[in-house]
Amino acid sequence: MNKVILMGRLTRDPEVRYSAGENALAIARYTLAVDRRFKRDGEATADFINCVSFGRTAEFAEKYFYKGIRITICGRIQTGSYTNRDGQKVYTTEVVVEEQEFSESKAASQGYAAANTVPQPMQPADMPTPSAASADGFMNIPDGIDDELPFS
Repeated sequence: MNKVILMGRLTRDPEVRYSAGENALAIARYTLAVDRRFKRDGEATADFINCVSFGRTAEFAEKYFYKGIRITICGRIQTGSYTNRDGQKVYTTEVVVEEQEFSESKAASQGYAAANTVPQPMQPADMPTPSAASADGFMNIPDGIDDELPFS
């Protein structure tokens, strides 16, 4: 039996093309970053799996998937080979997606995307109000907040 189930985040927006002909078929390609369960020093912490979907599945990916979104896919592994322009044989392995679904809520996905973007400078409208600042111009920070910070 050839069956694969993977959960990970898209490394980029899906690349979608349509076949030529009267009944054009959508073909979506994307790469899924799948975290490894166990991490060893000096090794990668994720595997990057090439995926391809066809037809309605590809159209769904084109419409709803974007870089950073967490999805779960179900499909089969397909291997192949071709000869490149230099005459060398290149071997390929990819997952042909049969089913795909969201693995987190839209809010969680947007939160992940926001956390992994470059912060924009504050605009005057975003600045703290004078009531939130002390006399020296700095914002008051409540006591005990150090315990909640992810770093020390």
